[in-house]
Amino acid sequence: MKKIHIIGLGLLGGSFGLALKKAKPEIKFTGFDLDPKNLEDALALGIIDEAKTELEEDIDVVVLATPANSLGDLLLSTLDQIGPKTLVIDFGSTKENLCKAVANHPKRAQYLAGHPIAGTEYSGPKAAKADLLDKKVFIICEMELTDVHLKGMAYDILEALNMKLRFMEAEEHDRHLAFVSHLSHVSSFMLGKTVLDKMEDEKNIFDMAGSGFASTVRLAKSSPAMWAPIMEENKKNMLEALSLYISNLSKFRDKIIADDYEGLSSEMQKINKIGDILDLGK
Repeated sequence: MKKIHIIGLGLLGGSFGLALKKAKPEIKFTGFDLDPKNLEDALALGIIDEAKTELEEDIDVVVLATPANSLGDLLLSTLDQIGPKTLVIDFGSTKENLCKAVANHPKRAQYLAGHPIAGTEYSGPKAAKADLLDKKVFIICEMELTDVHLKGMAYDILEALNMKLRFMEAEEHDRHLAFVSHLSHVSSFMLGKTVLDKMEDEKNIFDMAGSGFASTVRLAKSSPAMWAPIMEENKKNMLEALSLYISNLSKFRDKIIADDYEGLSSEMQKINKIGDILDLGK
């Protein structure tokens, strides 16, 4: 493996480039981003060695790390361009629509549907970190449909990045991610909106917001350019997650209206077990 091309040089694409360069300095990295500033920053930060708009024939791996609603067309056009020995990996947060779009493509075996479970509330190449992916989970969907030799090349990359592999079906991936990732971002954005709508004095927000508020609303700093497309691509599962969340919020409000504080305490005590589950995963 000598050459890797990254399309989309933001947080994930940039962090991937920095980490793999550190682990395998012999690899040459090229890349492209629609945002000229991102491309300029990626070159300056050493994420890529050279900017390229066209795919070279001897590229070993192409990584697609663009917004979720752009990946379908980009994946198909990339597969159309590559030679028989090139692997295409995407980093999209949704998988079902992508896997359906590429199902009948003659080069389907040259595609690996991936999702690194990593990120921060910041975006762009300047937010990229060489250790962002370290010890993080990398989900692979429909792994049996990827060519065994190309899949081996992907495993070498993921092992070099010290990532933990998990396997699941695309529909299952999107359903679970709607609840454990996508919903939390919506919740954070709406908490931020609620506070901004109520408290016009920004100084009061700054002075009175404790660490609990700061940690809960942290995700509201995430890039809308990234998250609106995720909601678009995962609409069905997001609506289910939101409906259940709104229902639970309404029941919580109803207990306060009814002065049922014993019921509230009991409910919160049951929910406390989420801490045990998350602690076990560390």
